[in-house]
Order: sequence, then structure tokens, then C-alpha cells
Amino acid sequence: MKILSIGLDRNIFNENSEVRRRAVEYGRLAEELHIIIFTKRKPEANPKIQISENTFLYPTNSFSRWGYIFNAVKIAKKIIGNSFDKFLITSQDPFETGLAGWLAAQKFKLPLQLQIHTDFLSPYFRRESFLNKIRVWLAKFLISRAACLRVVSERIKKSLTAAGYPLNSITVLPIFVDVEKIKNAPIKTDLRQKYPRFNFIILMASRLTREKNIGLAVEAMAEIAKEYSRTGLIIVGNGPEQENLKSRISNLKINENIIMENWTDDLVSYYKTADLFLLTSNYEGYGRTIIEAVLSGCAVISSDVGIADEVLAKENIFEPGDKKQLEQKIIQAIKGRISFISPTFKMPTKEEYLRAYQKSWENCGG
Repeated sequence: MKILSIGLDRNIFNENSEVRRRAVEYGRLAEELHIIIFTKRKPEANPKIQISENTFLYPTNSFSRWGYIFNAVKIAKKIIGNSFDKFLITSQDPFETGLAGWLAAQKFKLPLQLQIHTDFLSPYFRRESFLNKIRVWLAKFLISRAACLRVVSERIKKSLTAAGYPLNSITVLPIFVDVEKIKNAPIKTDLRQKYPRFNFIILMASRLTREKNIGLAVEAMAEIAKEYSRTGLIIVGNGPEQENLKSRISNLKINENIIMENWTDDLVSYYKTADLFLLTSNYEGYGRTIIEAVLSGCAVISSDVGIADEVLAKENIFEPGDKKQLEQKIIQAIKGRISFISPTFKMPTKEEYLRAYQKSWENCGG
């Protein structure tokens, strides 16, 4: 089976990145794996990079984002056109990469698998921007023309089936998390030692964007700090909302209770030494940080998004945007009155996951 994948994650060009290691492992499941990545133009960029015996990377090397789709299709035609074998095309979202995948699939009459990593049918997603409104329309157009769908959570599957998409074309396969690697990772940074003034530490870690709704946690902390003054919130991440969050923290006069840090590759240490991990997103397709925190032994409170209801007990989950409910949940956590995880939660082994990944290709006609 030959696979042509179209994606967005430029970290794959970093030799030491996790996404690169995953690509090599996925390559072992196929006869050949060709991965096209949307990238901006770099004159020195290699048009084809071999990262294992049968796994190859292709940057689109586009002059601007407007060229991503055209350049990806052009590269796909070269890869497929030089082979007499049948490919499966898999696109890593039902939006721009999905359109590129569909155009290539149409050209060569090949099956298309669309991967869906975000809950695009959430009303929050549509309201976020005009571009997202276009993406919703595009996703609906492409999904009805794909041979199969791979989604990362039961929540997305339910929203798709409720919208009328056939159940038998949808495979639920989350993003793999290496359980043993997290459990065995040493603690390099101890938040309790780093911030001894706090007797209860809440951790948030994500890209600082509007849909993460971290401002909700900031506002909740303004109330909680009045009664629990030695509670601290550590926000780890970077993004376009960074300055807005700093300004809000300053205006609410809670600088002593909220610390903002840049992203770190030592996040497991943070999970292992925090008292509570908090996720406040308006929508998520998956919510990998929930899994990582749970595997690190950290209690979690999350908005009702992504895989929250698959992993956490009901009392650990609040309605998106509900500040009062969030405050109550955090106070219960401070008092030690929340559960840990759902009793039905179970992570697959790497071998189980890779078998399921390969089967998702085979079921799509690859």
C-alpha cells in the first residue's frame, strides 16, 4: 500500500521532533509514505527529503499561503504520476489540505481519507472568524466526497453522524500518546520549588489563541484569589492572545497569583509537580494535554470539549464559558473533593495504536 499524506505540521522537518518520529513509524506500515507539507518559500529548501527507507517529505515551498494548495497538488501529481500503483491520499484536515487532497484524488481517481482533528461543527468554531465560516462550508463539501473519515474523538464522530454523515465511514483514532515515556520521564523542573509562595498550583498549557479561552481562567482566578490567596495559576504557552492576557491580569490586579511562561519542552515535569491541570477551550477536537496531565498523575478540570467526557469524571467537567461553574470546580479541587479520571478510560499500547492506524488506511480502500 502506498500512502500520500498532505499536512501542516512543519515540525516534521526537525530531525528530533516527535512528529518526525511518528512519521517514520507510520512509514513502516506502508509500502511507501509520501508526506507533503504546506511551507513558505525557502530558496535553500530541498524539494524531497528521505527520512527513512520508504518515507519521504516534500515542502510545498510556496511564495505565500495562497500557493499552498496549488503547489501541493502539483507535487502530488508528480509523485502519483510516476507510479503505476494505486495510492491512498490522506489529508490532515477537511479544509485547505483536504481540498488539495481531493483535487489530486479527482485527477487520478483515488480514494481520499480526510482526517478531522477539530470539532468544526461546534458553533464556537464558526463564530470565531469569517475564514472559519468558509472552512465549515468547505469541510461539508469535501466530507461528502471522501471515501472515509478518521476523527480523533467520539465527540466529533457523534457530531458528524448527527449531521447525517454515514456511521460506517468514520473511524475514531486519537492522536497517539506514549504512556511509558510520560510515566518514566524524570522531573527536571519542580513547580513547587520554583514558586514556593503557592500552596496550590494550577497549570494551563496551550497556544494562546481565542478558542482556548484562557481569559475565562484569568477572570475565575480573580475571584478565587480573594479567598485562596496562595493559589497560583501558571500559564505556559505563546500566541496572539499573549499581550491581551497580560493586560487583563494587570487590570484585575492578580499579577501575584498568575504567572505566564513561554512554551517549554519539559511540560511533563510541570504536569507532575502541579496540583491541577486546567483546560478552558470553547472547542477541541481532541485535547491531548488532558491525556498527558492524567498520565502524569495530575488532576484535571476541563470544559466539556474534545475527549473530556471520555477521560474525566463528570464532576471534573464544566460547560464552556461558564465562569461560575469553573470557579466552583476549582474550589472543590483546592479542597480535595474532585475525582481523578473516568473509570472506563484506557489508553492503547503503541502496537495496538499502529495496528488501528494501518487498518484505517486499509478500510479506506488503500
